Amino acid sequence: MTTVTRRASHQGVAPAPPRKPKLTWRQRLSLADVKWSPYLYIAPFFVIFGVVGLFPLLYTSYLSLFDRELLDFEGTYIGFENYAELLADSQFWNALFNTISIFVLSSGPQVVVAVGLAALLNARLRMPTAWRVGILLPYVVSLVAVGIIFANLFGPNYGLINSMLELLGLDRVDWQSNWFASHLAIATMVNWRWTGYNALIVLAAMKAIPKEVQEAALIDGAGAMRRFFSVTLPLLRPTLIFVVITSTIGGLQIFTEPKLFDAMPGSNNGGASNQFQTVTLYMYQTAFETQRLGYASAIAWALFLVIIVIAVANFLLTRRIASTGVEDDR
Repeated sequence: MTTVTRRASHQGVAPAPPRKPKLTWRQRLSLADVKWSPYLYIAPFFVIFGVVGLFPLLYTSYLSLFDRELLDFEGTYIGFENYAELLADSQFWNALFNTISIFVLSSGPQVVVAVGLAALLNARLRMPTAWRVGILLPYVVSLVAVGIIFANLFGPNYGLINSMLELLGLDRVDWQSNWFASHLAIATMVNWRWTGYNALIVLAAMKAIPKEVQEAALIDGAGAMRRFFSVTLPLLRPTLIFVVITSTIGGLQIFTEPKLFDAMPGSNNGGASNQFQTVTLYMYQTAFETQRLGYASAIAWALFLVIIVIAVANFLLTRRIASTGVEDDR
């Protein structure tokens, strides 16, 4: 003890706390690096999301309150008149019905077939990488090329599909003019492109399931089908919810397929009587053909709300089905 400390303790006064050593510049930089580096690493995502995601969303909501043409810098504030007009717009409701119809015809079979393909790819196959690349090839093909090819396949006069129907003794189908046939053709196009992509996502989740779980079920006497429905599917619940939600978002925003499927030259309006016109196609036509930017923004926000509602409903339904399956197994 120093003389000052001895004197302080002798007089009953608490000694002064020792001073912390002064940090060097390098030590301060190291502490700042540990504290702020994680935020800097994730900052680019939020910056890009804010520029290309959040800002357009908020700016669209702002434009939906104005009567503004495409090339005008200023518009007339009209409040919620665009939304009131939208509720009474029969073409919008027709486009929304077409969108949901194509979504139901595509997303449901797409998820079921994707799970089945993932189960087949999870089996012991020769050259498994080649099979996985093969089912992913439709996803990497240009969407414009896919639209042109399928438009020719489902052509009313010289299409391959109608030729095959005639060989089977069936009548030709006007795939562009018929309401249900056009929806089925576009849904087929969507399924052909996206099923393999979703199958690989499900396959990755299947590969992550511990082998001990499958071996325990096998020891208990469960067959292949029993293990698939009682063990594999319940453990795939988070992945299936992700696939369903992403399929919902993509299916309700379908645009290129119906735009390229229209066989009428110079039309591209979703059919002669708008029989396969989707909401995004109607929004595009409103913004860039009739140049009603404010009304198109209202359509965009209406579609955004529809996607949120259906995605939440799919999430709750998928979670409930998976939970019910687990409880039944117990």
